[in-house]
Amino acid sequence: MTERSTLFSLSRRRLLITTSAAAAAALFATKGLTPAQAAETPRSGGDITFLIDSLGDTWIPNNSAISSFQGHIWGHVTDKLLYVDAEGKVSPWLAERWQQNAEATEFTLHLKSGVTFSDGSPLDAAAVVANLDIWYAGRKNEGINPIGLFPKTYDHAEAVNATTVKVFFKKPTLGFIPTLGYHGSILVSPKTIAQPASQQADLSKTAGSGPYVVDSWKEGDFVKLVKRKDYNWGPAAVGHTGPAFLDSITYKLVSEPSLRVASVQSGQADVAYNASPQELKSLKEEGFTVATPRYLGFVNGWAINTKLAPFDDVKVRQALQAGINRQEIIDTVYTPDWQLAKSFIQSNVPGATDHSALLAYDPDKAEKLLEEAGWVKGADGVRVKNGKPLAITLHSNPYLATSKSIDELIVQQLGKIGWKVDIRAYDVVTFGEKVKYGGPAVPAYEVTRSFIDAGTVASILTNANNGENWFALGESDAKLNELRDKIAGAASIDVRNPVLDELQKYVLEQGYFIPRTQIVQRIYVQSPSLKGEVYNGVAYASYYTAFVSD
Repeated sequence: MTERSTLFSLSRRRLLITTSAAAAAALFATKGLTPAQAAETPRSGGDITFLIDSLGDTWIPNNSAISSFQGHIWGHVTDKLLYVDAEGKVSPWLAERWQQNAEATEFTLHLKSGVTFSDGSPLDAAAVVANLDIWYAGRKNEGINPIGLFPKTYDHAEAVNATTVKVFFKKPTLGFIPTLGYHGSILVSPKTIAQPASQQADLSKTAGSGPYVVDSWKEGDFVKLVKRKDYNWGPAAVGHTGPAFLDSITYKLVSEPSLRVASVQSGQADVAYNASPQELKSLKEEGFTVATPRYLGFVNGWAINTKLAPFDDVKVRQALQAGINRQEIIDTVYTPDWQLAKSFIQSNVPGATDHSALLAYDPDKAEKLLEEAGWVKGADGVRVKNGKPLAITLHSNPYLATSKSIDELIVQQLGKIGWKVDIRAYDVVTFGEKVKYGGPAVPAYEVTRSFIDAGTVASILTNANNGENWFALGESDAKLNELRDKIAGAASIDVRNPVLDELQKYVLEQGYFIPRTQIVQRIYVQSPSLKGEVYNGVAYASYYTAFVSD
C-alpha cells in the first residue's frame, strides 16, 4: 500500500458556483450551464481532487457502506444490481431485467454477462448470492454487520445458472428491488467476502466491479482511485457504459471547511464537500458549480424516545412538534435551496405525502399542551413539574455540518415556551458509540438517513423482524403495528401507498418523529471546468461520467 500526502496552500478567495442537476436523463444538461456547455463532448483524461471532512472509521464494506463519507469511494469502486435516480426511479444496471411473483415473495434477477471484479473473478450468480447472504446476515461474531436497511424478511437466494438468481422471502417484500440500488447494497468479490474483518478493513484488499480501483490510500489522510480501463457495464440511465473519462480521483481529508473551499478557489482542488450553506448564494453568482441534491430518505429530525419521561406523554411530544419554527431554521441557517419538511420522509420519495398542517409553528398551542400536561413556568421561564425541569438534551449529528447551528436556534425557540435545552456535540466515531436510537440517555436521536424504498420505513420504526425500534415502543402501539404489518404485507404500490400515507400522519400526530427540514446532507462546491457528474437517489456525486473541460 503506497502512502501519499498532499498539502494545499491558499492563494485567492474566489469561488464560482452553479447548480448541478441530479437527473440521470439530463446527464450533461446541468442546471446553470449554458446550452453550449451542456452539449460539450466529454473527453478522456484528467485527474481530480475531492476534499472531504472525514473518511469514516472502517472500510469493512458491510459496516462502512452506509457512511455518509465512505459511500463516495464505494460508489466508484463497486457497482450495484440496479440504478436508482434522484426521483426514486429504478432502472437496470448489472441486473438487466427482473421478475417477481404476485405475492412479492419471490424475485428472479437476470444478470449482465461478462462482468468481472477487479481481482479477475466473475460477477456471476454465485457472487450475487454471496453478497445477498452477507448483506442480510453479516458475520456478527467477526465484527461484520448486516446492511441495516436490507429486508429482514430475506430467506435465501439460489444461483439458477451463471446469469440467473432466484431470491426468496419469508413474507411479501415489495421494497426488495429498489433496495438493490441503495448505497449499502454494494457488490464485492466473494474472495473479499471470505476475508476476515481485519483484512476487509484494508481498502486495498477489497475487490469491486466498479469503474475505478484503489491505487493507494492512507488511513485518515487520502484515498486515490484510478480508472479501470476494461470497464464496460455502467448503468444505461447515466448515458455512458464504457470506461470512465477521468484517469484518477483523489479523496483528501481536510477537516476545515474554509480550507476545503479556498483550495477549490485557488485551483488546487476540484471539489469541496460540505461547504457552509451561508456562502452558497454569493458564491453561486460568481460561476463555480454548487449542488445541493436531496436524497431519498428521512427528513432531518428527531426520533423521540418514548420510554424517557417526559416524552412518554403524548402532549409533551405534540408540544415539541408545535414549538419548532421550521421556516426560521431555513431562513437563518440555510438558503432557498432547502425545503420545509412536509412529512418525516423526503417529499421526493415515491409514496411521500404532504402533512404540512401537522408541522405548523404554533407556540400558543405548544404552551397550552404543556400546561394541560402539568408543566408550569417558573420565575426563570423554565417549566417545572414535580420539582423537575422540562429539559431535553440534543446530540448534534456530525454527519450534518449544520446540525449544531440548527440546535442552537432551537434552544432559543423552545426556550420561549419553557424548555431547558442542552447541546452535546461529538465527532463521527464518538457519536456512533454513544448515541443510539432509544438509548437510555438519548431522548431525541437526530436522524440523517437515506433509504431507497418507503416500504423500509415501517419495518425499522418498530422491533418487528429485528427492526430498530426507533421510538422505544416495542409492540405497545397497536395502531402503529397494524400499519406496519399492512405496509409490510402489501404486494403492490397501489395497496401500499394509502397505508403509507396513514402511517406518516399517525407518526407525526403522535409526536414520535419531530421533523426539522428536508435534508440536504451533501453539499458540493466544484470547479467550473469539471463537468458531467451525476447525483443518484442518495445524493452521492458520481464522477464516472465526469470530465475536465478544455
